[in-house]
Amino acid sequence: MTRQPLVFSASLLQTIAVATGAQAVDMPVRKAGLWEMKMVRAGSPMPEMTMQHCTDETVDKEMNNNISPVTKQVCSKQDIQKTATGYVSDSVCNVAGMTTTTHADITGDFNSAYTVKSTAHVQGGPAGATGRDSTTTIEAKWLGACKPDQKPGDIVMPGGFKMNVRDADKLKNLLPK
Repeated sequence: MTRQPLVFSASLLQTIAVATGAQAVDMPVRKAGLWEMKMVRAGSPMPEMTMQHCTDETVDKEMNNNISPVTKQVCSKQDIQKTATGYVSDSVCNVAGMTTTTHADITGDFNSAYTVKSTAHVQGGPAGATGRDSTTTIEAKWLGACKPDQKPGDIVMPGGFKMNVRDADKLKNLLPK
């Protein structure tokens, strides 16, 4: 696995966990089927990416269960609250000497479409960076039933890179102990 898909996979899984997880409040489960997720990151060298995620109720719940231990290990703060327009998430996480402070606004109905708009400030990392800011927007829309060759949990990224979120344990093993 190359570095960019690995970094993107970890970032995507954390973002999906924010959009589907249950931290301080119970988040709604996304409608079962195929979701298209367009991710745009401003202030980052990562290009715009559109991927497809086949999911069902069990996968969304498993994602939270699998990712929660990772976030508890690397995040000193992980809070999600219900708002008048959806949900808001605030987190502070430290991985490989980099501290990332993130604020996300989550809106939508989780049956046909939702949006996650987040801002992040990264401090530390290679060469003792003095701080970088980025803005990420994920626009997700429900497309219908999963394709015949897909199973719940499958994520297909540009270029055909495919992974299943049920393999999140493999990503956990890459984090520093």
